[in-house]
Amino acid sequence: MEAKSKQLQAKDLINVGIFTAIYFVIFFAGMMLGYIPIFIPLLGLVCPILCGIPFILYLTKVKKFGMVTLTGVILGLLNLIMGSGVLVLVAGVIFGIVSDLILRAGKYQSWKCTLLGNGVFSLWIMGYVSRMFLTRDAFFSSLVSSYGQKYANTLMSYTPGWMFPVLFVVTFIGGILGALLGKAVLKKHFEKAGIA
Repeated sequence: MEAKSKQLQAKDLINVGIFTAIYFVIFFAGMMLGYIPIFIPLLGLVCPILCGIPFILYLTKVKKFGMVTLTGVILGLLNLIMGSGVLVLVAGVIFGIVSDLILRAGKYQSWKCTLLGNGVFSLWIMGYVSRMFLTRDAFFSSLVSSYGQKYANTLMSYTPGWMFPVLFVVTFIGGILGALLGKAVLKKHFEKAGIA
């Protein structure tokens, strides 16, 4: 049952903080695979799967609009501070809001909306990936100074322009797989939260 108060309370903000921190730590660990160029295009698949269990547990606690948006904003800001560019913040805001709208449409009780909401939220990662396509020259120039020309050339060969829409789909699928994994592991939490 949806809480009577639609405004975020201290308990909601604590949940946002705790689960966003957990998500970020797991996401950051997954991003370490990026030191191997072949894994950069696969991060949209790997990271949402790795983050699936804690994020799905978080979604069983989300009962008010704005919680997922706050998570997207915080993740975007953390990545912006770490040098990932402003696109990751923009994506965090956009996909956080859309995910919140999907969850609210299901009255925070629909598994289908939770599944779809997780898939859509995972697309915030495309803010990080999109730099390889939307600001390609600047992105690869910065890689040369940090990782060397060979790394940049290898990654460029793995990410031709047509990969951009493919990576959107792959990231969404990663979010769906992460949600399914999360539900399988956290079945009792779903029953307790009344999500069906």
